[in-house]
Amino acid sequence: MPLEETLRGFYISCQQEMFPKVEQQYGELSKWSQLLLHVFEMVRVHEFLPVPKSRKRGRPLTSRASLARSFLAKMVLNIPTTSGLRDRLISDPVLRSLCGWPAQRTVPSASTFSRAFQEFAESELPTRIHAKLIEQRYQEHLVGHISRDSTAIEAREKPVPKTQAPKPKKRKRGRPKKGGKRPKEPRRLEYQPTMSLEQMVNDLPKDCTVGCKKNAKGYTQKWIGFKFHMDAADGGVPISCAISSASLHDSQAAIALATMTQQRGINCYDLMDSAYDAKEIHANCEQLKHVAIIDPNPRNRKAEYTREQQAQRHAGFTSPQRVRYAERSTVERAFGRLKDEFGARHVRVRGYQKVMCHLMFGVVVLAVDQLLRMIQ
Repeated sequence: MPLEETLRGFYISCQQEMFPKVEQQYGELSKWSQLLLHVFEMVRVHEFLPVPKSRKRGRPLTSRASLARSFLAKMVLNIPTTSGLRDRLISDPVLRSLCGWPAQRTVPSASTFSRAFQEFAESELPTRIHAKLIEQRYQEHLVGHISRDSTAIEAREKPVPKTQAPKPKKRKRGRPKKGGKRPKEPRRLEYQPTMSLEQMVNDLPKDCTVGCKKNAKGYTQKWIGFKFHMDAADGGVPISCAISSASLHDSQAAIALATMTQQRGINCYDLMDSAYDAKEIHANCEQLKHVAIIDPNPRNRKAEYTREQQAQRHAGFTSPQRVRYAERSTVERAFGRLKDEFGARHVRVRGYQKVMCHLMFGVVVLAVDQLLRMIQ
């Protein structure tokens, strides 16, 4: 069944069957409550959690499904802190009931929320939820464009100091022998195609470091923390995500993202900015049978490239590739919504696992909201 028909059937079912029943009990629902119900119904968190084992001794475990729903509600409402989320659950009976807490006294302590979040981070719960959500919707759906980029994620921890590279061994003076070549260490982009997806993702550095890059407006930005890499489909739906150190160059995560996206759906065009202009990335796109539209990096031909662009503008000529490249702003809008509406500006945890978990809860909410916007 086409993606739009599937989404439309889901939306009508929620509007005509689920919402009237909930409104009978709690009154008129706000737009945030409706989005929260859409998220709960589409992702079905309890299906990704292990069946709790009965404990003969000690206090019974707090419902992990209710805790996971609470963290999704934190992203929907853009609540900065877990203590703020707990206060909201205690004071808002509708939100508390939707998340699965029947009374104020059943809302767990802040330490319980913290322990549960650690479990979710170690088990990669939101990452698995997002992967399943995208695979179910896009496995048989053809995507026109995949827009690839990264964004800065500021963290509240000290950056790892730079390690000095070991001094190379002294070589013999002069040129190498005829026919001989000095061995070079392979670059990451060169050996990534021989690795599995899991190996590529694990190979990316994930320490907290100092990052520097030009933002969408062309200004240089510096921050301490991480980089969040994303592939976004037409409509702003995040398809694949990865986290790395802030100091990692954008191009180093491109092949891993492309492989991840290929496993979740089919697309025709890969849109990337000039940071991704490398022969290995072009070759990888060709191997995946995608058309790579990458803003060229002029390198030593900057003056010549500028003259060529000016000549095209004066002639009123716009290439078809340039028209398609304009769709790349999709991923920038997705990052904007993730930061402004779904919690990516409020990272209060330390360590890449917890940071990734926090971001992916927001990505799940963003994906559901963008999918529903496709039919509204």
